[in-house]
Amino acid sequence: MGTYVVLSLLYNAYLHFGKSETWYPDPVTHLVAKQTSIITTSVGYKAEIIPHENEASMKLLINDRYLARIVEGCNALSVMALFAAFIVAFHQKWKPTLLYIFVGAVLIYCANLFRIVLLAIALYEYPQYEKILHGVVFPAIIYGMVFLLWVLWVRRIPAKIVEDEKTV
Repeated sequence: MGTYVVLSLLYNAYLHFGKSETWYPDPVTHLVAKQTSIITTSVGYKAEIIPHENEASMKLLINDRYLARIVEGCNALSVMALFAAFIVAFHQKWKPTLLYIFVGAVLIYCANLFRIVLLAIALYEYPQYEKILHGVVFPAIIYGMVFLLWVLWVRRIPAKIVEDEKTV
């Protein structure tokens, strides 16, 4: 719990101090929006991002149609903090733990990018399914991946450690 609180406080400080006109709304969200646009364009759609005029987000347009806002919550940093806190709670040796957190964060970041790209394309092609796509299907992708990474980590805990903890 302590790890999650510390990471959340660091994330909130980042959001507070990470604002600039160059990286609007914040550097990581801006990067996610830019990379989403690049990937979407690479699969055959004309994608563009522009700063939202009324809020801290980026507008995502596909074929000149405004489809979605990419907001701070889309950057997956809070999901990575939750992932890391769980891994630290079940840490073994620090080197493999930190390596797993790094690899897991990279996988979560990449999965999140593809999740946003798929969501944008799905919203473009099937706008009538917006609520289920954004509210159910695509959150399930990112949280499902985190859950899978957690399960893989916990399964690596040697049986002796589990037995020793049961006797305490």
